[in-house]
Amino acid sequence: MRRVTLLRAATAACAILALAGCRQDMHNQPKYKNLRENVFYADLRSARPLVDGVVARGHLDEDVAFFKGVGPTGPLALNPLGASADVLARGQERFNIYCSPCHDRTGSGAGMIVQRGYKQPPSFHEDRLRAMPDGYFFQVMTNGFATMPPYRAQVPPRDRWAIVAYIRALQLSQHATLADVPADEQAKLGAAQ
Repeated sequence: MRRVTLLRAATAACAILALAGCRQDMHNQPKYKNLRENVFYADLRSARPLVDGVVARGHLDEDVAFFKGVGPTGPLALNPLGASADVLARGQERFNIYCSPCHDRTGSGAGMIVQRGYKQPPSFHEDRLRAMPDGYFFQVMTNGFATMPPYRAQVPPRDRWAIVAYIRALQLSQHATLADVPADEQAKLGAAQ
């Protein structure tokens, strides 16, 4: 009987403590709701502007050449990532997703969207574009050009450079000669013919 009484007393004490926490103070506290008017500030905004110079964590982007595609004399001549097999594979994957709808998979500028009425972009195989530095392509992807929208929000800088490497591979593939093939591979090509 004593245990039952102690159990009831403990249950009652827990219930009293639990009910004591059921106040509405935190629910009814003064607070600022995002993007709502607030008379405390002169501009009436509850969302405060960022302090000048604030950089999001992980986005310092101090390397201007890598993140903007420009050097001291203008667009970078060479891709900072190079053209390794991994870079080219990533570039091909990203190109096929973001670029081929307009430029098609060969870079000739006759993609599906163009076939449906969108203005045709220039072919990557034109002499004018083959002579452009790598940074030019990076800047066009970043900022857009003519009817091409900017892709800086969709494609991160490393992927944009990978796409540039793949564009160069496409250009080489359309203008390669037998002299561009390594000697051991030339023998294989000669045997196939």
